[in-house]
Amino acid sequence: MGLSLTRNRLLAAVASLVFAASGAFADEDHETKEAWRLFVADHTNPVVRVIDFENGKELGRYDVKGYASLTASASGQTVFAGQTEADVIHVIKTGINFSDHGEHRDLEVSEPALLPVTFEGKRPGHVVPHDDHVVLFYDRTDKAEIVDEAALLDGKVEKRIVDTIKPHHGVAVTMGRYVLVSVPNTEVETRPDALPPRIGLRVVDENNKQVGDVAKCTDLHGEATSARLVAFGCKEGVLIARPGGIDGPKLEMLPYPADFPKAYTGTLLGGKAMQFFLGNYGDDKLVLIDADAEQPYKLIELPTRRVDFQLDPVQPRNAYILTEDGDLHVLDVIKGEIVNKAKVTEPYSKDGHWRDPRPRLAVADGQIAITDPRHSLVRVVDAETLKETRTIAVEGQPFSIVAVGGSGASH
Repeated sequence: MGLSLTRNRLLAAVASLVFAASGAFADEDHETKEAWRLFVADHTNPVVRVIDFENGKELGRYDVKGYASLTASASGQTVFAGQTEADVIHVIKTGINFSDHGEHRDLEVSEPALLPVTFEGKRPGHVVPHDDHVVLFYDRTDKAEIVDEAALLDGKVEKRIVDTIKPHHGVAVTMGRYVLVSVPNTEVETRPDALPPRIGLRVVDENNKQVGDVAKCTDLHGEATSARLVAFGCKEGVLIARPGGIDGPKLEMLPYPADFPKAYTGTLLGGKAMQFFLGNYGDDKLVLIDADAEQPYKLIELPTRRVDFQLDPVQPRNAYILTEDGDLHVLDVIKGEIVNKAKVTEPYSKDGHWRDPRPRLAVADGQIAITDPRHSLVRVVDAETLKETRTIAVEGQPFSIVAVGGSGASH
C-alpha cells in the first residue's frame, strides 16, 4: 500500500462496514431517522452553543466560566467543555442517544442541556473519552479523574482518582482495569510557574499501584485509541500499548525511521473502523501508522503547515487536513496519499500565538463543518466535492467544534 496497512485487510474492513450498515433496518416497523448537532465554543467569550446541523438553528446557548475546548464522549451523549484558564470542566447533555439492538440501533433525540455537575481542578488539560467513561487530567495538580458517564446523565458524579505523581502537562488513558499515565521528570528543578517535562509512561492497576517499569517516552504528548491499541507521541517514536495478560498492557516503542527528517509526533487520531493512527510529524507533515506492519510509518508531505485535521467516522478511509493557506486536503489512508483538495477559507497563518483564533474541523453526515472565526461563520463543505454548500452564522468567534449524531431506527 503506501503504509503496509495490508491493503486487503483494510478494504475488507470497509466492505464489512458497508454490508453491516445496509442490512441494519430489515424490520418493517423501524422508521429511520437522522439527527446531527454541532457544539461550538467561542474563542474569547465563555459560551458554548448547540446548533441543529440540518437547519442551522441554535438549540441551546450555555454560559461557562472561560474559553472552552470541547470533547465528545465515546457514546456521543455528552460533550465536555474543558476550561484550562478557569480551572473547571462543564458537561453538556447532547440529547442524542443511540441504543444498540444487534441488527439495528435505535436513536432517541431530546433537548440538549447543561448538566448540573462540574469538575474543578487546577488547569484541566487532556479530556480522554473511552467506552462508558471519560478521563480528566489536571496539569497543575497530581491527579486525574475517571468519570462514569451514566452517573453524569443522572446528575451524579462517580469518579475514581488516579495519582499522577506531581503536576505536569500529561495524560491518562484507561485500558481494561489498568490506566496508562504519563510520567513527569521529578529530578529536574523547574521554575515555580513552569511544569516539569514528561519522560515516559507507566501502567497502574485499580489500586493505583505501578505495574512493571516506566517506558521511556520523551516529551510525551498526544494520545489516541484504535481498536484495542493506544498510541502516544514521543520524541523517539510512537509508543504503542497493547492489552496484555496477567501482567497488564504491553508497551512497545515504534522508532521513527532513520531516513525521516528531524521532527516528532505530538497529536494523534485513531481509526475507528480500521486499526491505524494518523499523527502530525512536525508542522507540515503527517504520519500514517500501522503498529502491526513491518514498516509502520508512511510520511505524508503537506504544502504548508497544518491548522487542523480529522478522520471521517463514516468513510473510514478518509481524513481531512486544513492547511494554513486555506486549503482542505482529503487523505486516502489506504492509498497513503492526498487524493483531493480545495480552497475553503482565507489563509490563517500558524505564526503568532498558538492560541490565536484559527479554524477547526468537525465531520457530520458526509459533510465537513469548518469554523471561520474571522467571519463569524461555520462553513459547511461537501466531503466528496469539497464545495461549500452553505454557511451557518455564529455570533462572535466560533472556534472549537465537535459534531454528534447519526441515523437510527425510531419505533
